[in-house]
Amino acid sequence: MSDTIAAVSTGSQLAGIGIIRLSGDDAIAITESVFTPSRGVAMSGRPDRLLVYGTLRDRTGAVIDRCLCTVSRGPNSYTGEDTAELQCHGSPTVLREGLDALFAAGARQAGQGEFTKRAFLNGRMDLTQAEAVIDLIEAETAEAARNAAGQLGGSIGKRTDGIYDLLRDISSHFHAVIDYPDEDIEPFLLSDYASALAEAEITLSRLYRSFDRGRILTGGIPTTIAGRPNVGKSTLLNALLGYERAIVTEVPGTTRDTITERVRLGGVLLRLTDTAGLRETRDTVERIGVERSRRAMDEAALVLVVTDGADMLTPEDRELIGTVASAGKPWLLLVNKSDLTDALPCSAELPDGAQVISISAKTGAGLAELEAAVERLFPSPEVPAGDILTNARHADAVGRALRSVRAAREAMESGVTPDAVLTVTEEAMEALGELTGRTVREDITNRIFARFCVGK
Repeated sequence: MSDTIAAVSTGSQLAGIGIIRLSGDDAIAITESVFTPSRGVAMSGRPDRLLVYGTLRDRTGAVIDRCLCTVSRGPNSYTGEDTAELQCHGSPTVLREGLDALFAAGARQAGQGEFTKRAFLNGRMDLTQAEAVIDLIEAETAEAARNAAGQLGGSIGKRTDGIYDLLRDISSHFHAVIDYPDEDIEPFLLSDYASALAEAEITLSRLYRSFDRGRILTGGIPTTIAGRPNVGKSTLLNALLGYERAIVTEVPGTTRDTITERVRLGGVLLRLTDTAGLRETRDTVERIGVERSRRAMDEAALVLVVTDGADMLTPEDRELIGTVASAGKPWLLLVNKSDLTDALPCSAELPDGAQVISISAKTGAGLAELEAAVERLFPSPEVPAGDILTNARHADAVGRALRSVRAAREAMESGVTPDAVLTVTEEAMEALGELTGRTVREDITNRIFARFCVGK
């Protein structure tokens, strides 16, 4: 018997529709106590996934809303249990009153991620699929959403389950030969598994390497806006964000510290840092800001160098451009204030291959060209949706499995005894078991679902 949980699964703001969901042994009976169909039989007599129009009442019988209701019976439901869903008008008051009526009828408040946790515990999804639910909710770009949707469909498990089964076959074959020497069992030869282990290593290595792209996919490309004071760096940050995040004045040195925000340019997510203007200064606070600006440039994967198009390139501009160009990382030269002038630097003053874009951070001119340039620098990888690791826990488990499989192959090639090879193959099995949840500890499970919002 599982107790019945209930929660609002939509946001707390005004909306056209708000949803209350239930899961547990008494989900349908509790729903029937507060919802009456306008015509026909009660919800317990309705087929699964049929939307039924009716009346939602509070604990006193007063009408709360005219809404829709649907039920799904376990095990063929999201959680694997009996579930129900009330699709109400999206008033927070209506949803709160409906939830109170369900609590009075015997349901309890669901915890964070408890619906998805029950789906995992009831075998409706593995742990990577469960984590993909919150990744899909939090996706900030279409690429991130597609990747999370692929993982929700089981893409990681499909790639690793075969490897897990291979390792299990190796282990069971070895132990069968040792434990039952008198049985007619095919001899255990490590060489029989050499090519399969090599293929497993390739698959795990490719999956593990995808985590570098995955971190960018979810966290954004570390991007620094750099330039001397008063060229319009903070105005550019505000223009890209769509609101005034940074203080902008005509006084040079207004920005004293780095400011970091996430912004989407086309299909690319940037972790954008506005920096203090780069110049020599006696001001202690500003000097610290300049030092932080230089560190931000060193750590960035993309640098946007901003110059003042209404002025000639200064020695400071040329020094900064040379430093960034020699760093070997993607960068763009943004010549700002095109609303005041259409002048561009002489190409002879610029390094070979410099990409120059004329913009006006004040009017927005040229920002579309900037967006296109960033998308060219960081194109979406041509990999199936879901094949990019975005979760540090997944990467850790895959990395440990990869090291163990590689150690098993190398041990096999060096001619060690089978039992030594089996030790590391079983370590790989344990890591892959943690990845999908076959052998995961309860504290890890609790930590995972703590990320979730209530109602999912």
